Amino acid sequence: MFEKLMHWMQANNVLPRISDTERQALEAGDVWIDGEFFSGHPDFKRMLDARYGRLSAEEQAFMDGPVNELLSRADCNEIALSRRVPDDILDFMAEQGFFGLIIPKAYGGKGFSTLARSAVMAKVTPHSAILSTYVVIPNTLGAAELLVEYGTDDQKEHYLPRLARGDYLPCFGLTEPTAGSDAASITADAEAFRDDNGDVSLRLNFAKRYITLGPVANLISLACRLRDPDNLLGKGEAPGITVVLIHAGTPGLKQGDRHEPIGEAFPNGPLIGENVVVNADNILGGRDQAGGGWRMLMESLAGGRMVSLPASAIGGMRTIAAATGAYSMVRQQFGLAIGRMEGVATPIGRLNALAYMTEGTRVLGCSAVDDGINPPVVSGVLKAYTTELARQCATDAMDVFSGAGVMQGPKNIIGRGYCSAPVAITVEGANIMTRTLMVFGQGAIRCHPHALEVVRAVENDDSAAFSKGMRGWIGHFVANMGRTLGHGLTRGLFVRVPDVDKHTRRYYKKLGWAASRFALFTDLALFFVGGKLKMRGNLTGRYADALAWMLMGFSTLKRFEAEGRQAEDRVLVDYALRLSLAKVQDAFEGIYENFEGPLGKLLRWVALPLLRVNRLARLPDDRMAVACAAVSQRMDAQSERLNADIFMPENTDSGVGRLFEAFHRVSEAAPLVDRIKAAQKDGRLPAGDPDSLTDAARKAGVLNADEANQVAAARQSRMAAIDVDVFSESEFFDRAVQATRDDRRHAA
Repeated sequence: MFEKLMHWMQANNVLPRISDTERQALEAGDVWIDGEFFSGHPDFKRMLDARYGRLSAEEQAFMDGPVNELLSRADCNEIALSRRVPDDILDFMAEQGFFGLIIPKAYGGKGFSTLARSAVMAKVTPHSAILSTYVVIPNTLGAAELLVEYGTDDQKEHYLPRLARGDYLPCFGLTEPTAGSDAASITADAEAFRDDNGDVSLRLNFAKRYITLGPVANLISLACRLRDPDNLLGKGEAPGITVVLIHAGTPGLKQGDRHEPIGEAFPNGPLIGENVVVNADNILGGRDQAGGGWRMLMESLAGGRMVSLPASAIGGMRTIAAATGAYSMVRQQFGLAIGRMEGVATPIGRLNALAYMTEGTRVLGCSAVDDGINPPVVSGVLKAYTTELARQCATDAMDVFSGAGVMQGPKNIIGRGYCSAPVAITVEGANIMTRTLMVFGQGAIRCHPHALEVVRAVENDDSAAFSKGMRGWIGHFVANMGRTLGHGLTRGLFVRVPDVDKHTRRYYKKLGWAASRFALFTDLALFFVGGKLKMRGNLTGRYADALAWMLMGFSTLKRFEAEGRQAEDRVLVDYALRLSLAKVQDAFEGIYENFEGPLGKLLRWVALPLLRVNRLARLPDDRMAVACAAVSQRMDAQSERLNADIFMPENTDSGVGRLFEAFHRVSEAAPLVDRIKAAQKDGRLPAGDPDSLTDAARKAGVLNADEANQVAAARQSRMAAIDVDVFSESEFFDRAVQATRDDRRHAA
């Protein structure tokens, strides 16, 4: 029976077909907690046992010392205007080891953990996206990462110490006009030939674009498609995708031209090669790695998706949340801090909850990588969803800052980040592609308990393996059908939950309930959509949404447990889980509405109304949003803990420093201002801004001289913090002219 079923599935393309490159991608990396959700029966005890890492003493000292000093030295406004990082800043970074965070100590690097590298990037990026590229690329997408893993002994000895010192500044040449998210379609060509000395060399021709640090790098890791017509390397006539190291100045290589990225114009540009010749020993990993580049690409891209891009996005969200809460208490309208208005408090509450949730996801994901786990599906989720949330958070912050976020200049602390938000959306695979193709497209096969086994059996025409796999799959399907029905009727009452905070137990039960439905509908998608899944991007995107929000919801719960069940954080957990479960509910409704065929009609007309009645959750209510907003609207032990490792400059002349100085002064003076307000109510003081009545309050005996001075100082600081930049006509146009002159001078 199973043999006939296998032949029918082969003939009717029931299951998704897997190309050679897709197979390598599926076989690369690991299944992690994502597999628990695909199982339909998540083991929360085992999931909570996953390590939630912390920085070592050495790593924390680096964060508190060199990182803070770097950001204090680097004038983010001047860097943005000049579009370059000053040489003295780059020298400082080299001296302090910023270029070698990923490189082992044996080769002169820092040998930091993934979590520490992520933390550094999260702290640097909100200060300056241009500066951040000099940290991100050398420590995730440069040559060092691949050399550590694949380099020959000679390559490691030569390159790694020089990369750690900053003698080599790397870039990674992958994207082409016709190869973006589909890295397998690169056309950069390398042909092996025997040179005049009788050795094997490579002749390369390529046209790359969007290469970060491309204009300034002196060591390029170039992804190309290697041909070897005479089989000189012993890998056949077409070894395939290969990574080759090319030095700046190699004849035929053209670099230095620039693209102009939106927002902050970080170094980015094309790399052109015409008959560039290098020795075959320049293959990264040596000649034995000819054709081994696809796995390198998958691992390198997964590193960017798990580490650098989520770190940058989440660091931005945390900084935005802290700054927006502070600004909402410093800025006043109608005699009231705008943060006290519900309409303003609501987006601030959302910012705080999302910052809490995504920081938990970042730490948990990086901890897995440090434990030797490389989960490509989870890294895709982190990249796509944290960068999208960061864009939404930037919009919320702009709504609160309003004019202070619009008017550019040194005092504007969020404008450049808002403008730069689309950049992270597009790199390392555009979010549209990651969401609609990668997350569920890989996850449905890779993370499913039985699907990959069955697909392999069908492709290999192995009836014994197919029979074994299908028996397991049928049992899995029937079990999840029963679990989904049971959990739906009891609203997850019988989901097993380990010893957790009693306040959060209900969220584990709902996640378990959601997981059973997710697993059941994954099977339905594989059975009824099958080989057409790649074409049903809207449907697979909704599956990706459900998985992503379950993962982020669980990460929130893991953080809460790992940090000691801080009672004051429960409001953030409540908001994050309500939001996560409501998003999962929306995803399921979309799946029910858009499933095709007879099953789709049944889901739309019968199951969907029941799904909407028996909801997983509703969106957080207004009271919860206002309570969440208060977290960043006060200065106390909780806000200090949650804002740890966000850069808070001591220089009160900077925009961020000025804002938090005002926030501190206004917070301390608040009880005194309340006394002025009380005096206004009983008629002892006239109407007006309370903190503008210090002289009258002192004369009326409401405040003493010291208290009046404190309120006056707070007002002065507050007014300075809400001020925006003003330029004379000559200054306004000179800024643009000078920037143009600087660009032309350096181009020449």
